[in-house]
Amino acid sequence: MKLSILCSDPAHPVMPYLQRWVAENAGRHAISLVQRKSELPGGELLFLVSCREILRAEERAAYRASLVLHASDLPRGRGWSPHIWEIAGGAGSITLSLLEAADAVDSGRIWRKLVIPVPQHALWDEINARLFAAEIEMIDFAVAGFGRIDPVPQADDSDAMVYRRRTPEDSRVDPHASLASQFDKIRVADPQRFPAFFDLRGHRYKLILEKIDGPDTAD
Repeated sequence: MKLSILCSDPAHPVMPYLQRWVAENAGRHAISLVQRKSELPGGELLFLVSCREILRAEERAAYRASLVLHASDLPRGRGWSPHIWEIAGGAGSITLSLLEAADAVDSGRIWRKLVIPVPQHALWDEINARLFAAEIEMIDFAVAGFGRIDPVPQADDSDAMVYRRRTPEDSRVDPHASLASQFDKIRVADPQRFPAFFDLRGHRYKLILEKIDGPDTAD
């Protein structure tokens, strides 16, 4: 098959997972991994992974199916960075939805959902590893089942929640509050891209949280 993956940010931490998948499957499919929609060649399947661009209907028509990977239990959690919002709010798991791209953002028919357990101790990189592995599993599922999958419309969205885009201010930590009360906010903050920080005594400080007792092995 002729497949395309559109991921807007070449420095996004999912990129090594996508590059590895392309290398492992290049012998079976013609695969394009691009950063801009203007580079899309058309084909059977298009995957939109951490994509900042909106594709119009005529652009999606270059593929037999255009699919979005979105880390929420749609229709709840439309919008930006849903898994970050949910884990920062104390969630113990996240749901990854594979859905069809549509004119209304995050409103397309669902191909599959996966529930991903997230231990309460998992840090941003461990969360990423679980999420990105699930995204690759979803891509494999779509490719293997293409033409046989029966998508379903989303449930009634009368109570759908739409998350706003996160800003650096959302990673601000209160130096006068307890560490435990802010741990979920700190542990989802990517120290390179979106670091946790606090202001104190006329200066701003960046927080880097690392485990020192081994990798994420517990559930």
